[in-house]
Amino acid sequence: MHKLKPVLFLAALFGALTVCQAAEDAMLLERLQKIMPGVKPDSIGPSAVPGLSEVIIGPRLVYMTNDGRYLLQASIIDLENEKNITEPRRRQAVSEAVDNVGEQNMLVFGKKQKGGHTVTVFTDIDCGYCRKLHKEMENYNKAGIQIRYLFYPRTGVQSPSYVKAVSVWCAPDRNKAMTTAKSDGNVETKDCPNPVADHMRLGEMIGVEGTPALVLSNGEVLPGYVPADKLAAFLKQQEGKAN
Repeated sequence: MHKLKPVLFLAALFGALTVCQAAEDAMLLERLQKIMPGVKPDSIGPSAVPGLSEVIIGPRLVYMTNDGRYLLQASIIDLENEKNITEPRRRQAVSEAVDNVGEQNMLVFGKKQKGGHTVTVFTDIDCGYCRKLHKEMENYNKAGIQIRYLFYPRTGVQSPSYVKAVSVWCAPDRNKAMTTAKSDGNVETKDCPNPVADHMRLGEMIGVEGTPALVLSNGEVLPGYVPADKLAAFLKQQEGKAN
């Protein structure tokens, strides 16, 4: 009997493992769709812990046991290396989910500058600190920070804040209408196809509880208003840590 050469043996082993993983992922997907009809995970794959699979659904990261019985919403901590394994993956999922909205479905203030930063803000037109942030827009932009708005009317769908958000989106000049609305000016009430409800769903999935909520490019979420100078300093500090 001829022995398989090492390279061929490894290739065969890898192929078998890939088929097993695909079958396992398919089983987990079927299980998920039974308990959460209509939900389609963005990815299912092995986690750092044997017996657990990582499941990403939009900005959410959860774990499932490989037999499909248990679903866990938790963080995996590597005690040996004193490292949170889950948080970087969760932030990545948030960052990708926000970017997938597309700037054509956001209100963008300022241009992205070389060496600058982009911050996505869940905002409520009637929120006091949201208005305070907007009044500083020129300072954010001068500091090299591009602001992208997603709507998050805290009082819910069809509330006065929601209607204002839709009206701003449907205005001929959305950015001008946003500034007017945040200054208590009159924006003509309009209705048209809009992404407001989608923004709200995304915010809920991320776990936004109040506004403004600032999502950094790395997926970290800062709750509340941060003055332009302090935000610029924080982003610079984070950039230094990353390098």
